[in-house]
Amino acid sequence: MSDSTTARPVVVDVWCELQCPDCHAALEDLRALRARFGDRLDLRLRHFPLDKHKHAFAAAQAAEEAAEQGKGWPYVEAVLERTEDLAARGEPVLLEVARELGLDAEEFDTALIDGRHILIVDADQAEGKAIGVTGTPTYVIGGERLDGGKSQEGLRARVEEIADRLLAAQTDTP
Repeated sequence: MSDSTTARPVVVDVWCELQCPDCHAALEDLRALRARFGDRLDLRLRHFPLDKHKHAFAAAQAAEEAAEQGKGWPYVEAVLERTEDLAARGEPVLLEVARELGLDAEEFDTALIDGRHILIVDADQAEGKAIGVTGTPTYVIGGERLDGGKSQEGLRARVEEIADRLLAAQTDTP
């Protein structure tokens, strides 16, 4: 795989919670990673709703509905931009963001009632606990878990370093 256009993207699992102020702060890092690596980096949202945030579980389900409607990351970013509003007003914020992005807000409302995405959220949370995730944001790249829940100092640089190493290893492989 010496041609970079045929290289597989490096996967970064981003264990996140949409009511989390630390995840809100990490948005700039995620945007910078996307800008630097483009499609060579696959940022995958993984849900890890924290008990201390009342609307986190509903927000995770809403993010799955947004993904189903084709706007997963735009929705996630828009909700993260409004973490304080979500904390104060709850589920109406999730529907407002859906409308703002041109998504079917009625389907969001139905999805939150019928719980069609609960299993995905539960599975993510269980997997996160199994690998030692305790807070958000937490990144897993190249088998390494990087915890940003306590401090995000140097975290983006560490993700970049690992991604560079993994991408270089792909281009060195015949």
